[in-house]
Amino acid sequence: MFFADRWLFWFLIPIFGAWTLAMAWLAISTAQRRLRPTAAVRFPTLVALKRLAPSRTLLLRRLVQATRLVTVALLLVALARPQTGRSQSRVLTEGIDIMLVVDTSDTMRALDLDAHKPLQLRRNRLQVVGDVVEEFVKKRENDQIGLVVFGEEAFTQCPLTLDHGVLATFLDRLEIGVAGTATAIGSGLGRALQRLEKSKAKSKVVVLLTDGRNNAGSVTPQKAAEIAKSLGVKVYTIGAGTRGQAPFIRETPFGNQVVYDDVAIDEVTLKQIATTTGGAYYRAEDADALAAIYDQIDKLERTQIEMKQYMEYHERFAWWVTPALVLLLLELLLLGTRLRKLP
Repeated sequence: MFFADRWLFWFLIPIFGAWTLAMAWLAISTAQRRLRPTAAVRFPTLVALKRLAPSRTLLLRRLVQATRLVTVALLLVALARPQTGRSQSRVLTEGIDIMLVVDTSDTMRALDLDAHKPLQLRRNRLQVVGDVVEEFVKKRENDQIGLVVFGEEAFTQCPLTLDHGVLATFLDRLEIGVAGTATAIGSGLGRALQRLEKSKAKSKVVVLLTDGRNNAGSVTPQKAAEIAKSLGVKVYTIGAGTRGQAPFIRETPFGNQVVYDDVAIDEVTLKQIATTTGGAYYRAEDADALAAIYDQIDKLERTQIEMKQYMEYHERFAWWVTPALVLLLLELLLLGTRLRKLP
C-alpha cells in the first residue's frame, strides 16, 4: 500500500500534541482537586456509603471522547489517498552483443600491472584482467556477452548470454596456459567472429586483449580484421603490459625466484585491427589504466534505452473512512444514551 498525498500526515503531529497536552492538564487538575481540603459531610453511619460501588461512567465518557482523536486520524489517513496496486516497467532496447577475447598465453604470468604493490602481493596479468572485465560485465545488464580465450589455440569459454552470473564464474576460473603458451591473436578474433556471425543484434562488438605478438594460429590478425569488417563487427583492441622488462616468478632448482624478461606488444597490428573495423586501440600499463579503458569502451558502446512504466492501482480510502464513521456513530450513541451527561 502507498499514499498519494503523504504530506497530510504532518497534520497528525499537532493533533496528537494537542491531545497529549489536554490529557496532561486533566491529570494535573484532577490531582490538585484531590489535594484541596473539602468540607466534611456528617452521616450517622458510613455503612450505606461503603455499599455504593464506584461509578465508572465518568471514566467511560472520557474514553469515548478519546476516540475522537482516532476518528480524526483515520479520516486524515483516508484523505492521504491510500492506494494498492502494482507498477510495471517495460524496457525496450536494441542491445549490443559483445564478445570478450582474452589472451591466456604464458606471458600473462607477468606481475607488472600491480606495480604499486610489493612484489609478493601482486596479481599476474590474467588475474588483473579478470577482475576488471568482471566489473565491465556488471554494467552491461541488457547486453549479451560471451567469452573467448586464446593462446596457441582459441576456444569459446562462454557463449553469448544474458546470464552474467555464469559469465562471472567463467572469468573467475580463467587459467594461464589453458589454450597453450603461444599467442594466436588472429585465431582468437576469428573464434569470436564465428559467435557473432549469426547474431541479430544491431550492434556487434569485440573487445580483444593481449600482451604479446601473434606467433601462432592459422588465421592472421589482418585476415580476421577484414572478416570482422565484412560482418559489421567493431573491434576494440587492448595491449596490456609495461614497456621493456616485466617481473615473472619462475621455478628454478633453488625454488621460485623472480626474474625479469623482455616483453613486447605488437601495437602496429592491434592498431590495424582497430582501424580496419572502426574500433580503437588502447594501451594499459597498469591496473588503473586498464579499468579506465574498459570504462571508456562501456561509455562508447551504449544504445538508447526506452522505458515505459505502467501503473494499475485502486483507491482504498474506504478502509479508513468506514471505521472512522463507526467510531463517530458509537460516540454519539453512547454520549446520548448510557453516558449522557445531565445538566
